[in-house]
Amino acid sequence: MSKRLSTYFRSRRGRQLLYVAGDLLMSAIVWICFLLLRWVVEGDDRISGFWESIGAAISFSRALIAYPTFCLLVYYLSGYYLQPQKRRLSSEFLTTFISAAVITLIAFFYIIIDDVVPDHYAYYNSLLMLFGLQFGLVYLMRIGISFFTRAYRYRPRTYTLQLSDAESGQITLPPATERVIIEVPDNASEQQLYRTIGKLYPLKVEIAFTARTYDLLMGRTSIQDFSEQPLISITANPMSDFQLTIKRSFDMLMSLLCLVLLSPLMAGIALAIKCTSPGSVLYSQERIGHYGRPFQILKFRTMRSNAENGKPMLTQDDDPRITNVGHWLRKYRLDELPQLWNILKGDMAIVGPRPERRYFIEQIAEKAPYYCLIYKIRPGLTSWGPIKVGYTDTIEKMIQRLNYDIAYMENMSIRHDLKILFYTIGVIIHGKGK
Repeated sequence: MSKRLSTYFRSRRGRQLLYVAGDLLMSAIVWICFLLLRWVVEGDDRISGFWESIGAAISFSRALIAYPTFCLLVYYLSGYYLQPQKRRLSSEFLTTFISAAVITLIAFFYIIIDDVVPDHYAYYNSLLMLFGLQFGLVYLMRIGISFFTRAYRYRPRTYTLQLSDAESGQITLPPATERVIIEVPDNASEQQLYRTIGKLYPLKVEIAFTARTYDLLMGRTSIQDFSEQPLISITANPMSDFQLTIKRSFDMLMSLLCLVLLSPLMAGIALAIKCTSPGSVLYSQERIGHYGRPFQILKFRTMRSNAENGKPMLTQDDDPRITNVGHWLRKYRLDELPQLWNILKGDMAIVGPRPERRYFIEQIAEKAPYYCLIYKIRPGLTSWGPIKVGYTDTIEKMIQRLNYDIAYMENMSIRHDLKILFYTIGVIIHGKGK
């Protein structure tokens, strides 16, 4: 194998591809072996039927596609593919075991339970055979890939950055660096540290910094590595890989479902905007999102066209720029509905910190330099900050909302997301938007 290809398969994306291909291949082999074993052990006529009937052959071929695809979906939802380069041996075993159990039970109740068998023991035999094959073959493949790519001796390719050097100008990293450690002296200011972190986020690398005496005494964040010196991770996410995968899958499913179900309402809103004020129906604006990268956020237009005249302005009470329809849309937060498309695309999540414009971010960062911390996750349609603070018409309120959002981010969980959605529904129903 060439050095370039070997290096690729040791990268995160390369390993993800290997594991996906391995799971897909093994799941197809599992299904074939399962039918062969049932044919030998229980006299299942599906294999012989494959040769005798075109219909049976078509059924067999469909199952050979459907079953591995279903297995891949379960493995994806387990969070296994998110960070395969960091997975430990114990985690590999447990995740594969639980996933195989889920696949087997669902396949049993969907496929096997309707089969005509001699006695109930045949059901148990089929269940055990399928589980043994699914767990055994997939686990062996995963172990082989892991050792092939040296996953259990994985150390991220690290670049050490002096804070003084980072402050001097643009940060340029060597090719394939995966983690950056910032060397922070005890006398360094918070502004210096967070400015550097803000520069590193768009590079999509893991970020950690050396713990100062103050950081150790205050215990502001968890220490991730004691091997040489204490390192404080900035980019580590409190949610498990499983929860992160479920969160993203939920976002995609709900945004697509809402776009379909709410399309008549959205069409009515679009018509009302078009008939009551000149200008476009949708309003597109650049915001700063995940990893500190810009994206175009979509909203229903609630103000008259060219309301800012080229200069960003915050919305005020009784703002004359807001149209009559716009007041109603903002009150019930309906102007945010087009952002369901941003969620489906992956620019945003349903729950996450509200994204801001760079113009206001620079003003916020002067008073709250830790603003860059929210680049760790996707911005959201709703979060704790907007619920507690509402629409923000001053920089002080923006900082207050930021503090709530960082508190949410450091305690992220599916349970907290569901609570925030519940409170958001209450805000919409009672018209508490501005």
